[in-house]
Parts: sequence; structure tokens; C-alpha cells
Amino acid sequence: MKLTLGFSPCPNDTFIFDALIHHKIDTEGLDFEVFFDDVETLNQKAMQGVLDITKLSYHAFAYVIDKYVLLDAGSALGFGVGPLLISNFAISISDLQEKSMQYKIGIPGKYTTANFLLGLAFPEAKNKQEMVFSEIENALLDGKIDIGLIIHENRFTYQDKGLHKILDLGDYWERQTGCAIPLGGIVINRRLPLDVQLKVNRCIRRSVEFAFANPKSGLAFIREHSQEMSEEVMYKHIDLYVNKYSVDLGAEGRKAITLLFDKALEKEIIPPIKEEIFLSPLTP
Repeated sequence: MKLTLGFSPCPNDTFIFDALIHHKIDTEGLDFEVFFDDVETLNQKAMQGVLDITKLSYHAFAYVIDKYVLLDAGSALGFGVGPLLISNFAISISDLQEKSMQYKIGIPGKYTTANFLLGLAFPEAKNKQEMVFSEIENALLDGKIDIGLIIHENRFTYQDKGLHKILDLGDYWERQTGCAIPLGGIVINRRLPLDVQLKVNRCIRRSVEFAFANPKSGLAFIREHSQEMSEEVMYKHIDLYVNKYSVDLGAEGRKAITLLFDKALEKEIIPPIKEEIFLSPLTP
């Protein structure tokens, strides 16, 4: 059986899926047609329901929960991994709170979890410009935007370009909740039979476990898609976003995701949720 699978070319995703798509593990008779896209493109594809399995932002998941259910394997949650607000000149948090409408903010997509967190921290910040995440640093340097909301490997590179951190929104979330921040998850189309959904979940977990046991196995594949990143930055990126929650969400991961949605519903940032979020009951 062949299934369509979408994920980003970022090192954390290629690290997770290398063993799966290259059959380094038992895929239980499944094959995968892979689509590489940035996170906001994946979010938009999920809105259309075009892929069988896809990575997407947790913010976006709230809008497609009628089409997709969340797998326990493959997610990106963690502490100290949140998106950063940065600028090319000194801006204090109090300045941003008082003058948020005056600043043009570059964001990596409307439905990213990064933008969701920005809305929680600075609800008055409405002057936003959507762009591909990798273009935000240069847009700041060129003066096209005043503030950038950065994700992924850019948190390792912005200081080298002379840019300044205003706030770590992941840290903001952690101080507010005590939970890991849910960034991205792997979802599967509800129209697929339950046995296939469970099989995919097992295979992705197996792929993550293989990657942890053989961290250099997918190096060529990771490097091929890593946009000329150094090996050191690639593995920093992987260490930041691939962890125990990527193997299995567990009770802690599910709690963090549920809390994210509860806060979003409370502030009317997302529509009401009418479907079960998780694929299967939590196993003891």
C-alpha cells in the first residue's frame, strides 16, 4: 500500500523519516510518496486534505481536525525550543507591548504555532507580513520588516547576523503553563482504515527509534535537504526538536497539546473542536 507523506526538509523531520522512507525498518508493507514543503505550505495542504499523512503546526491542526487525527509518534514538543522574536535594533518588551501596532512583524505563516504564541503574548500585534521562515532574517536586515518571528535553525544563526532577541515565546509559554511547547505534529487522514492509521503510527515510532540508535545513518539524506547548513547546526537542530515526545507523546505531551487548544479556544483563536484529537486511548 502506498501512502502520500508530507514533511519539511528541516533536519528534525529528515532525521525522523529517513529510516521509514528508505526501508531501514519494517514498514509493514507500506510505501510512501514523499512531498517536501515548508511548514506553512504543509499547513495549507492539510486544509485541503490532499495528503494521507503530514507534518503540520499544532495551530493549523485545530482547523483540520475534521480531516485528520494526531499520531503519537513524530511530534516536535520541548522545552527551550520555542520561536523567537528578533529585531535589527533594540526593542524592549514594554516597547512592543505599547507600540505593537506600529511595528511590522514578519511571521512564518498565519497557521504556525509561532504565530499562535505571538497572539497569546501580544494580542494587539496585528501588523503582520507572512513570508517563508528562511527569508525573515534577511527581511530584517533589509529593513522590510521591524520584527521577525523565527523558527527552526534560524535560532542558531540570527546572532551571527547582528540581530537581537526580544523574547523567546517558548520560554513565555513555559512560564505560563509549566508544559513543553507543542510546535508540530504528524497527523493521518481519518478516511484511512484504523488498522492503517495504527500501522503508520508504529512505523514512524520505529523510524524515530532507529534514528536515535543510529544517529549518523541518515546523514547524507539530512544534508541533502538542509540548505547548506553545517553538520554541527544540523545536529543542534535535531537535538532541539527530536526527543522523547517524538517517540511517543505520552501523558505529558498530550497534556501540553490539550492545554494549547484549551487556551486557544478560551481566546477564540481557533474554532470549536468536535472530534477526538488523539488516534488511540493513552496506554498505561
